[in-house]
Amino acid sequence: MFEFTDDCKIGIEQVDEEHRYLFDILNRAYILVTTDYHSDYYQRLKDILAELDHYAEQHFAHEEEYMAKICDPELILQRPQHAFFREKILEFDLINIDGLEEQQQVLTDLVSFLAKWLYRHILSSDILIGKLPPLEEWMVKENPCEFTDDYLVGIELVDREHKELFRIVDRANRLVKSYDASSGYDKIMDILNELKAYTIEHFGDEEEYMESIRYEGLAAQKRAHEAFVDKLENISLEEIDNNPQEYLQELLEFLLGWLINHILHTDKKIPHN
Repeated sequence: MFEFTDDCKIGIEQVDEEHRYLFDILNRAYILVTTDYHSDYYQRLKDILAELDHYAEQHFAHEEEYMAKICDPELILQRPQHAFFREKILEFDLINIDGLEEQQQVLTDLVSFLAKWLYRHILSSDILIGKLPPLEEWMVKENPCEFTDDYLVGIELVDREHKELFRIVDRANRLVKSYDASSGYDKIMDILNELKAYTIEHFGDEEEYMESIRYEGLAAQKRAHEAFVDKLENISLEEIDNNPQEYLQELLEFLLGWLINHILHTDKKIPHN
């Protein structure tokens, strides 16, 4: 049997109780595996898999909701881990278990997977929940590149161009996450050049509008715009060659973070009709 011991507790009552229940499901599967007399376990195994999927969905939702609330950096790492777990359970559910041998094999593999995953996930990932400095709110969103109403400044042209900038950054982010060394470099450089060109166009339009209304903050805006363009113009090709995915991910996080902060704390001050 697999015991939910004190070293598996992370100190968040709801999460600990849900982990304890997952161990209970694991032990029910373990009992079936180790029982000397093996009858037809088809329905019991199907019930365990269905319960695992349903309960994991609820548990992961609770865990991610808590991490999002405290802007925990663990959330970014845990989302794909949670998705992997649910995909694996669905894979088990698709295996043919009409025969007793197939049932026994699936139960054996399921118990092995659950035991390893639960212990590793809790002790190496969940134990860190609430222990690290919080991130900015945008970084823990399901899709941080999504343009939401929070970013509207009330100037139609500016809002339309901001939305397009987010769309370009989102495309770049998706390419980086699925980076393919054989063909990804050229695609990434194309989209970064597109981002630079559109950014320069947008800043020009924004500054023209501010000039038309004689906005007193124009000079500060121009300096900020120049700094952002400078970052795009000085992308390190050497760094991309040496460690493309890591460098580009950090670059996009910087660009997106700058864009969000600039919109929320600077562009929203621009007067509009």
